[in-house]
Amino acid sequence: MKLLVFSDIHSDKRALKKLMEIDADLYVCAGDLVTWARGLDTMAEIMKPRAEKMYVIPGNHESESDIARLCDRFGFTNLHCKSIEVAGAHIAALGYSSPTPFNTPGEYSEQQIAEKLKPFATLKPLVLICHCPPKDTDLDGLKPGAHFGSEAVRAFIDAVEPVRFFCGHIHECEGRDVMIGHTRGANVGKRGYLVDLALLEA
Repeated sequence: MKLLVFSDIHSDKRALKKLMEIDADLYVCAGDLVTWARGLDTMAEIMKPRAEKMYVIPGNHESESDIARLCDRFGFTNLHCKSIEVAGAHIAALGYSSPTPFNTPGEYSEQQIAEKLKPFATLKPLVLICHCPPKDTDLDGLKPGAHFGSEAVRAFIDAVEPVRFFCGHIHECEGRDVMIGHTRGANVGKRGYLVDLALLEA
């Protein structure tokens, strides 16, 4: 049971087409399919052939309502603030980012992020997908001393220890695959990350 997670396409049609050529059982777009919610339908047309297997959450460049409308129109599944059980694993997802200086459409306070993650804490084994990376890790650092992830996401990972964690948001960290305590985490970016759920260790 293969899961492909990708993020931060930002209207790059070529990158999205390459992802859609990858054979997977589930596809999760972890936010920022476009920039400032412009051109969502154009990108969705590329994803449409995988519609029955496509799950989407909003990044900081899309609102909850933007993604709800997109999923309704194209037959995708809105996974924002929800979880599904597949191949013995729980896949839970939370869109939006922590506050940015840019006042983008999809931002939560740290308190809101913490509250929205709470329902996932009892799910085992947990594969957690967030748009926003955890604070002070190799998944959120632009440069030494400059980290822009979420403190609430980091606290949740430290406390709950999901078996796998996937995020995007910080483009400079795309492709990084690291351990955060007992959790293996990756910033998937628009290159995407393919994982076999059958090989997860509970």
